[in-house]
Amino acid sequence: MTTTLPRTDALATVRGRRSRSSRGGAVGAFLLRRVIRLFWSVVALVTVVFLMVRMIPGDPVRNALGTNATAAVVEARRESLGLNDPLWQQYLSFWKGLLTGNLGDSFSLNLPVTTILEQRLPATLELAFLSLATVLVVSIPLGIVIAALTRGGRRPGLDVAYTSVSGLVAVIPEFVIGVALVYLFAVQTTLLPVAGRDGANSYVLPVLALSIGLIAGVSRIVRVEALTVFSQDYIRTARAKRMSRGRLYLNHALPNLVTPALTVGGLVLGSLVAGTVLVETIFSWPGLGLTIVDAVRSKDFPLAQGIVLVYGLIVLVANLLIDFVLVCLDPRSTLKDA
Repeated sequence: MTTTLPRTDALATVRGRRSRSSRGGAVGAFLLRRVIRLFWSVVALVTVVFLMVRMIPGDPVRNALGTNATAAVVEARRESLGLNDPLWQQYLSFWKGLLTGNLGDSFSLNLPVTTILEQRLPATLELAFLSLATVLVVSIPLGIVIAALTRGGRRPGLDVAYTSVSGLVAVIPEFVIGVALVYLFAVQTTLLPVAGRDGANSYVLPVLALSIGLIAGVSRIVRVEALTVFSQDYIRTARAKRMSRGRLYLNHALPNLVTPALTVGGLVLGSLVAGTVLVETIFSWPGLGLTIVDAVRSKDFPLAQGIVLVYGLIVLVANLLIDFVLVCLDPRSTLKDA
């Protein structure tokens, strides 16, 4: 015996399947567009890095060999490195080396660039991701708490104080905060080490230098988003039902803040990657930031190119992963904004 669904139920079932199929196709198209965008972004990054490094004034070979090297030795070295080839030929050679994992040898350190990257990249990644975790863990709860305390015009004094202080701190550059921390902990006290990467204590000051300004800026964004969420009808309904504050904020408000928080997280990571250059220099952190400063100073083309490429790829790939996570968590709003 077969059971026949009513006509309205059958139509609803078919429409639901079509809707899910259409949404799945839209998600696939969205991700494909993001991958294609990543490809062209990488091409643009490689081209800009190749041209930018070659605009550094001075002769890198003469700088690497020293002033005592003869003109014949310098010319032979330039020929062996391909620096006398036409620019387009150098560009194609650069792409060939990039695709084969050969970024050349450092002029100043006489080591393969890939070896230097393998040695220095972990220190920079540790610093960047510890700072990112600190920013998200502190700024999201802080923004939600301030929004809860000041919603509906409550506590105007707290609102003005928080807005003023966070706005001021958010615009202070990382290197200024880093110098202030060095002065405080190297001149005034000796509670924490201010140079090197030796033990857990050595991470504290660099992470603080990278995080403090971003915590202020991100918490302001989270507060604005939280105030918008708190004004929604479902939040007012939950309050009317005498729902506990913990359940209200954790189960209803926080999930709706995940999407903007992750979006901001992608922007924060880009700022952190750029900020590591100066912060690593201030704290003598043995990562890529300190290395790229030395590479630019010594006009070390291959090393500078390799480091800038790694920085750019970290940001591009991180943003792609965040897009993937966002479309999985909230496909409707993500596809609407695409």
